[in-house]
Amino acid sequence: MVHLSVNINKIATIRNARGGNTPNVVGAAIKCQCYGADGITVHPREDQRHITDQDVYDIKDEITTEYNIEGYPSKRFINMILNIKPDQVTLVPDTVEVITSNSGWDTIKHTSFLKEIVSEFQSNKIRTSIFVNPDVKMIQAVEKTGTDRIELYTGSYASDFSKNKEKAIRPYVISAEVAKEMNIGINAGHDLNLDNLEFFCKNIKFLNEVSIGHALISDSLYFGLENTIQMYKRLI
Repeated sequence: MVHLSVNINKIATIRNARGGNTPNVVGAAIKCQCYGADGITVHPREDQRHITDQDVYDIKDEITTEYNIEGYPSKRFINMILNIKPDQVTLVPDTVEVITSNSGWDTIKHTSFLKEIVSEFQSNKIRTSIFVNPDVKMIQAVEKTGTDRIELYTGSYASDFSKNKEKAIRPYVISAEVAKEMNIGINAGHDLNLDNLEFFCKNIKFLNEVSIGHALISDSLYFGLENTIQMYKRLI
């Protein structure tokens, strides 16, 4: 069974647009779990433009499923992870100026850097995942970092899905097979939605988890949060 982790960053974006505490981010995390989410994902960025550091700490005590924190491994981020000790940390190569995660790590160039960070988190019993493109060479290099999982960046799959879904999924099928051979778990995320999620999950045999935020929170404006989470759950 593939797990659904709901990224609640967009709820924080709505709150921050006006200030105050509406909608309530902690309350949203609690509701998502009650409505069937297998985990909660947050991505605190350096500029605090949606999820803030305080949110990350406030949510911690309310997580009854899985807590996944994404981010670039800056000193600030690493210290936060070591203090909170979430179930999983997902390392992304985002620079400060990007709007959203749009590419995976160059795991060949950054092998030593990632290996050191992975080792520190694992010594604190925190499962690690590295954000990667569906590129065999990059996934093969991941093995040297010692990571527990990878998260496949699915942006290219989503953009090509309507043109040729069989062609769009092929690099991901190959990537998953390579990761499985190395005994590395497989997560996926970015632009997965109600249209393309089911096909992805059916074709990636060894998939552990999908992390979905933008599409799911957007859909909830029309269908309601509880109903939307169940709609996504049925697809996986």
